[in-house]
Amino acid sequence: MKFDDVLVTLGGFGKYQKLLYFLLCLPAITCAFHMMISVFIAATPNHRCKISGYSNDSYAIQSVHHERLVDLVIPPDMENDLKYKTCQRYDVNVTFNNLNMTSQNNVTLNGCPGGWVFDQTYFERTIVTDLELVCDDRGKATAAQIIFMGGVLVGALTLGLLSDTIGRKKTLLISIILQLSFGIGVAFSKTYLTFAILRFIVGMSSAGIFMTCFVLGMEWVSPAYRMHAGIIIEYFFALGVSLLAGIAYLLKEWPYLELACSVPTALFLSFFWLIPESPRWLLSKGRITECKQIIQKVANFNGVQLSEKFWTEFDDDYQKSEKTDKSPNETPSAVEIAILLFHSPRLLIRTVIIFFNWLVVSMVYYGLSMNSGNMGVDIYVSFLISGLVEFVGYTFCFVIDRVGRKAPHCGAMVLGGLACICTIFTDLYLDDAETKNWINVALANVGKFGATVGFALIYIWSAELFPTIIRNSQMGASSMFARIGGMLAPFIANLGKIVPGDFGRSLPLMVFGGATVSAGLLSLFLPETNKRMLPETIDDAENFMNLSEKPKFQTNENQGHDNPGLEGDKSTKL
Repeated sequence: MKFDDVLVTLGGFGKYQKLLYFLLCLPAITCAFHMMISVFIAATPNHRCKISGYSNDSYAIQSVHHERLVDLVIPPDMENDLKYKTCQRYDVNVTFNNLNMTSQNNVTLNGCPGGWVFDQTYFERTIVTDLELVCDDRGKATAAQIIFMGGVLVGALTLGLLSDTIGRKKTLLISIILQLSFGIGVAFSKTYLTFAILRFIVGMSSAGIFMTCFVLGMEWVSPAYRMHAGIIIEYFFALGVSLLAGIAYLLKEWPYLELACSVPTALFLSFFWLIPESPRWLLSKGRITECKQIIQKVANFNGVQLSEKFWTEFDDDYQKSEKTDKSPNETPSAVEIAILLFHSPRLLIRTVIIFFNWLVVSMVYYGLSMNSGNMGVDIYVSFLISGLVEFVGYTFCFVIDRVGRKAPHCGAMVLGGLACICTIFTDLYLDDAETKNWINVALANVGKFGATVGFALIYIWSAELFPTIIRNSQMGASSMFARIGGMLAPFIANLGKIVPGDFGRSLPLMVFGGATVSAGLLSLFLPETNKRMLPETIDDAENFMNLSEKPKFQTNENQGHDNPGLEGDKSTKL
C-alpha cells in the first residue's frame, strides 16, 4: 500500500486536506512580500547634489528664486534625458541672495560633498535615500538584492536538509520565527552591513517557509489533485505581489513598509498548532504509530470509516518497508550521475537545456518584477499590473494536460521574449514619452506572462524527462540553477542605471528577451512527455519517444502517480 492509496481512501482531497492546504498557502503571501519588497525599499529616486549653504534645499522646486539657484549650480543631464546630473555640480559659489552668475562656461564640475536631495514623488524614504547609496555607492543597492537572493539559495539548501532531518513542521516553525524576527529587524537597520545581513536571513527564511509549505501541501494531496494544488499555491504568491503594490502605495517610508510586510507573519503562529507533521516523513523515519494517529484524525474529520483490513494492510506494508529501507542505498552519487550523463550525450544535452531553462525563467521572472520601477510610469501601477499578469499565466497552465508541455512552454517563452526585445524599437522610434512608456509596460508584461508560464511548466516537464534513477537529484540541481538566475536578476534589471540613454533603458529587457527566446527555442529539442510513460532508466530516457503511452484505462486517481513533478521537495518559486 502506497501512501497515495491511503490519501485516496481518506477522500483524495477531503475537507481536512482542503482546510490544511488553504492554511499552508497563506504564508506564500508574505513570502511574496519579502521576495519583491526590494522594488520599493531599495528604489533609487531621481536625485541631484544638495546646494551648499541652502538648508531648506529639496528636489522639488520651491520658488522662482530656488529654480534659478538650482539651474546655476546643477548642470542638466542631456545624455540620460534627466533634468539634472545626479552626481555632479558646478564648482561655483552661489547663494540664495547672489544669483548674478549667468554662465557656467569653463566652470569645472565637482562631486556632491554636501550630499544629495531626492525626488519624493513616489517615495518619502528608501534605504537608498537614508544611506545615500548613489553615485560611487550606487552598486550597493544592487548588491543588497543579490545578497538577499543568495540567502534564498542558502535557505533552500540548509532548510531543505533540515526539513528532511527534523521534520517539516519544526522547520516551518523555525522559518516563520526567523522571517518574523529578522524582518522586523530589517526595519530598524541603521547601517548598510546590518541591512544586508538581516535581508540575507530573511531570504533564507522565506525559502524555508515557501518550500516547506509547498512540500507539506503536496504530501497531503492525492495524485489526481496534485498538479492543481502545485499551481494554486502560486496564486497566493501572485496575490502577495499584487497586495504589495497597494501597501507600498500607502506606506512610502521604507521602515513602515518593511514592518507592514513582516508583522503579518505572526498570524501564522496562531494556527500553527493545526498543522500536522508530514505522515510521509514520519513513515520515512519509522514513526508509524504517530503516522497512524494522524491518519485516524483525518479520517474522523472527513467522515471516513477505516476498516480493520485497511489497518492490517497498512501495518504489513510499512513494517516490510521499514525493513527494506535498511538495505544499502542504491541512489547514485553525484559523481556516478555525472558519469552516467557523460556516457549519454543525448541525455547530457537535454540536461543542459533543462538547466538553462530553469536559470532563465527564474532570472526573467524576478528581473521583470524588479524592473517595474524603471519603466517611466507610476511604479505602483506598473508593479500591480505585473502581479495581476501572474494570475493569467497560472490559469493558462491548466491547459497543459490537453495540449502537452512543449508547445505551451516554447510558445509562451518565445512570445514573452520577443515582446521584451521589441521595447528597443519603441525607445528608438517613438517620440511621445508617455505613449512609449506605456507600450513598454505592456510589452514587459507580455514577457512576464511568458516567464510565469515557463516557470510553472518547466518544473513539471523536467520532472517527467529525468529517469527515475536520477530524478530527485537532477530536480535539485535544476532548482539550484533557478536560484542562480534569481541572483543574476537584480544586476541585469539595473543595467539601465549603468548604460545611459534610450538604449540603456531598453537593455535589461533586451537581455531578458534574448535569454527567454533562446531558452524557448532550445526547449524544442526536448521530447514531449504528455501521455507517455515516465522513463525509469537511462536507456528509457535516451529512447523516450519509443516509450508507450500511458494506459487509457487509468483512473484520475492513478494518473497522478505518473507525474512526479509535483511530488518532490522542490518548489517552483523558491
